[in-house]
Amino acid sequence: MDWQSAINSVLGGNRSPEEAPQEFDKVAQHTPPEVLAGGISEMFRSDQTPSFPEMISNLFRQSNPNQREGLVSQLLGSGGTNWMRELAGAAGLSELKSNSANEVSAEQVQQIAAHAEKQDPSVIDRVSSFYVQHPDVVKAVGGIALGIVLQHMVKRR
Repeated sequence: MDWQSAINSVLGGNRSPEEAPQEFDKVAQHTPPEVLAGGISEMFRSDQTPSFPEMISNLFRQSNPNQREGLVSQLLGSGGTNWMRELAGAAGLSELKSNSANEVSAEQVQQIAAHAEKQDPSVIDRVSSFYVQHPDVVKAVGGIALGIVLQHMVKRR
């Protein structure tokens, strides 16, 4: 099944937010990565969802250690040493490295994400591309947020 057929299969009838995770599963496995990443970016930027930092904190909580390291790496990806010092300071840490992500709390990741977003708004797109590789974690955002992802994909078909 191609991604457009997968989208069409979930379009019929009214869907509840509770059904969104199953619908997302059906579609995510067939959708081109750039389309899925675009939907995830829309979800992070939507005024119908919590803020990007709040959602990142939630996703961090739901992630395994490797995914946590990958996420922190994406958040740090746009700057050099000074950038990491600023982010570490914003999170109340003495230093910050992507390989120490499991020593960082979800609240600190939220602070890092807020700072990163202010410094470089394209961090949302990088994080979205990262989560294309981890669609099971994305389901943790809930039905309304997943509905936004699906709506974006419908527009792209």
